[in-house]
Amino acid sequence: MIRLGKQVRLTSREVERFTKITGIAPVGVRTPAAFDAYIAHCKAHYWGVSRETQFLHWLIDREYQRCR
Repeated sequence: MIRLGKQVRLTSREVERFTKITGIAPVGVRTPAAFDAYIAHCKAHYWGVSRETQFLHWLIDREYQRCR
C-alpha cells in the first residue's frame, strides 16, 4: 500500500491478491476508511461459521495486516 498523506493506493499486486482471495475487486479504495469498508464488505459477503469461511476470513485479515 502506498500512502500519500490521507490517501492510500493499493499496488497492482495487492489488488490482484485481494481479487483472487475474495472474488471482489477493491475498486475505489483511496482512503484507509474505504479500505476498512472494503474488508468489511468482503467479510459480510462471505459470512458463516464453516471452517472454509473462517479460513477465508483469516486470509482476508492476513492480507489486510500486510497492507496496514
